[in-house]
Amino acid sequence: MTDSPAPHSTQARLDARYGRTPTAQRRSRLLVIGTAIAFVVVFAAWVIWGGLSGTNASLEVRELGYSEATDTSIQVRWEVSVEPGTEVSCALQALNGSFGIVGWKVVDLGASDRFTRVFEETVRTAEPPVTGLPYRCWLP
Repeated sequence: MTDSPAPHSTQARLDARYGRTPTAQRRSRLLVIGTAIAFVVVFAAWVIWGGLSGTNASLEVRELGYSEATDTSIQVRWEVSVEPGTEVSCALQALNGSFGIVGWKVVDLGASDRFTRVFEETVRTAEPPVTGLPYRCWLP
């Protein structure tokens, strides 16, 4: 008769060798649960920081066109939509036929009780312009 190991002891040795013991399974489960909790905490902090902190003022600008283009100026017309009571600054530009900037003006728009307002401003130019438009608006 040969002394062969019992099948369950061979299985136990293989489980121990490849990390399939109850202790290893418990450790893996705790690692997964800990990672999930950390993810939930980080995600909740990001949502709170991004959604609740600071002002959430939105600013929209729309070009309405230009008029009265002369050799030295152009009249730019644009629309600004922002929360009432918010100040806005806008940069206007005038372009020549090669789309080079030939005029530039920064305009500060005071707060208002209206959400959408239309503005018209004259931009002086160094050359005859072919178009004028708002370049960018921002909250100061």
